[in-house]
Amino acid sequence: MASKEPSTDKSISVKHNGWKYSVATRYILFLLLALLFYISLSVKLLPERYDIQVGTRSEKSIMSPVQIEDSKATLKAQEEAAERVQPIYTYVPLRNDVLVTQLFERIDRLNQDEVSVQDKIEIYRQEIPQRAEEFVNNFISSNRDSETYTPELFEEMKKVIAQQAYRIPEETFIKIPRLASEDINKMKSVAREIVSRLMNEIVDAQTARAKVAELVNTSSLNDRTSREVVQELVRFSITANKFYDEVATKEAKVEARENTQPVFIKQGDVLVQKGQQITPELYELLSKNGLLKDDVTYWPELGLLLFSLLLSLGILMFIRQSDLNIFKYNNSQILMLVLIYAITLTSMHLAGILQSEDRSYVGYLAPVAIGVILVTLLLDMPLAYFSVIIFSIMASVILNVNKGEMFDFHFGFFAAITSCVAIFAIHRASQRSTLLKGGIMVSLFGALSVLIMMLINDSSWTRVESLYALAFAVAGGLLTAVLVIGLMPFFEVTFGILSALKLVELSNPNHPLLRKLLTETPGTYHHSVMVGNLSEAAAEAIGADGLLCRVGSYYHDIGKTKRPIYFIENQNNMENPHDSIDPKLSKSIIVAHARDGVEMQKDYKLPKPIRDIAEQHHGTTFLHFFYHKALRQAEEQGKEPDFTEADFRYPGPKAQSKEAAVVGIADSVEAAVRSLRKPTVDQVESMIEKIIKSRLDDHQFNECDLTMKELDIIAKTLKETVMGIFHSRIEYPEEIKKDKPDSSSAPESPVNPSVPESK
Repeated sequence: MASKEPSTDKSISVKHNGWKYSVATRYILFLLLALLFYISLSVKLLPERYDIQVGTRSEKSIMSPVQIEDSKATLKAQEEAAERVQPIYTYVPLRNDVLVTQLFERIDRLNQDEVSVQDKIEIYRQEIPQRAEEFVNNFISSNRDSETYTPELFEEMKKVIAQQAYRIPEETFIKIPRLASEDINKMKSVAREIVSRLMNEIVDAQTARAKVAELVNTSSLNDRTSREVVQELVRFSITANKFYDEVATKEAKVEARENTQPVFIKQGDVLVQKGQQITPELYELLSKNGLLKDDVTYWPELGLLLFSLLLSLGILMFIRQSDLNIFKYNNSQILMLVLIYAITLTSMHLAGILQSEDRSYVGYLAPVAIGVILVTLLLDMPLAYFSVIIFSIMASVILNVNKGEMFDFHFGFFAAITSCVAIFAIHRASQRSTLLKGGIMVSLFGALSVLIMMLINDSSWTRVESLYALAFAVAGGLLTAVLVIGLMPFFEVTFGILSALKLVELSNPNHPLLRKLLTETPGTYHHSVMVGNLSEAAAEAIGADGLLCRVGSYYHDIGKTKRPIYFIENQNNMENPHDSIDPKLSKSIIVAHARDGVEMQKDYKLPKPIRDIAEQHHGTTFLHFFYHKALRQAEEQGKEPDFTEADFRYPGPKAQSKEAAVVGIADSVEAAVRSLRKPTVDQVESMIEKIIKSRLDDHQFNECDLTMKELDIIAKTLKETVMGIFHSRIEYPEEIKKDKPDSSSAPESPVNPSVPESK
């Protein structure tokens, strides 16, 4: 996590890099993030529009942006389905055998009456057709309220029966009056059987009448006249018993149209070929689907813009409510966040290019977790968890190939699972190899999430699709690790980010500066290591960056390698050179080590947070020892001092971050403890409190965020850590009481912690 810029440099930084601290720039960056969301989503949610007219030729091929319905083709398919519907005929169970019985009974009665043959013939000629018509009308009347038949069907019955009515030959009417009663009864029985047999089948009148002659000839009737009369009366009595049902047919056609599936133009299919002439039908198709510039509505654009602004506003509100200090001081961090989002969304789009409706599983190759990993390592873990929500939404849109749906749950779920697992796997990463392990975790859980969706919705997955989906999910996790490993150095160098991985690399003793410190100033090296232990424990106790404190401590005194013998920890069995030189010169040498250390770190391109600790760990503290020595010399020489206290202070700046302040306190504490011959618990506790109070009274913490409560925690933690590190040297009260040492063996007061270098 990047440290804050020092206040003394802020005016210069603002002058040369004003955008980093500009509030307007900050909101512009969030608007840029919203624009990024808009562009990413518009590819999927907003179709491209064309400026064309009927009769012109298209200058380019127009592809279907989404699956759209081809209304013309759908209408054609519906009409074809309706035409395929066969006419529906309704079977009406007419009891024509009753009509035959009635006719023969009437003939039998009339033949017995004393009426002339000619009158009988005239009666038969009129009454027989009339009775047939009454028979049909009676059937219709008795079934008019039935739900089985419609009025339209009854009208069709009348029409068909009238059209297919059989005309009895004139000679048959002449033969009927001559029939005897016995013959009539036999004829009635045969005629009724034949009509009943024929009318039980669903036939038309012509077909049934063609069978009558054969059935009559094979009957029990032997008399020729009887056969002829029966044959004609049966033919007359037979009517059609199936009738065209117009209403049912229309309903069937309507149902066929409704059941016809719409004809769709698939996403990516060519609507208009390049050079193709725009017909009215094509123009209507393009217009109906909002693909024309002159017939466009801007509501979708407005909705997408509001959606994009909402996502960006959500990130802004989360940052403001979460006390993410890195965003309060430097807009470069927000710029880096925008760049991370851009890289992640671009990777999703690249995977989306390889997708199709038939190969939607290719979307699992997208390294959707790359964004949250980079945010975790370079910025902040809570922000990474919030980003999981954003990336899941974006993935469910960008990787969606389902037509007519805005989101695809499958890819949103996949992105959420893999992103959360990625954060959990790498949030404590201290080595580059951890990223590869995190990629493997993403692969495994990505495949697991795909498997879960397969099991829940088993019917929609084929075996081949399942294997491909699992393979792409595994490959996507490994690709995520590779991309993160490759991108981390870019962000660290470009934005000066000091990630945990970089810190661990800088803590390697084989680093040229640390090797130089160890070989040329072993005392300072040991001191730096001890300060690292103390500062890390204290920083973690107050929620600061402990790893940054440790690594910063390793390099905080690197400037001492230029003049190692002028610092007491490097003076082994030799006189202190400060005893023989002017105190002003001693002060200059001592003070210069901070500035020299910063210059050396710049030469080796160490990150700015490390340089800040080296520059700020002494702040503007006062070199008491050399100041009072200079006063004594002036008094001995009888001169007025030509200097002030300000001349014997470090140039600063004061600590600008908690980490720099903690390292400064730990530096003084370690040097003071080392100066004590037989430190006691009370001495250690008193010494730590004295160091912190001295710096507090000297206003050394005015430019960092340390609170009084945190200073108390630092004091307590340093006391416990010092006792753990110097356990063998510190005498506890029980030991002091047991040994009863001479009070003269302990120093009257600890060496001034503000000037450990001057002892």
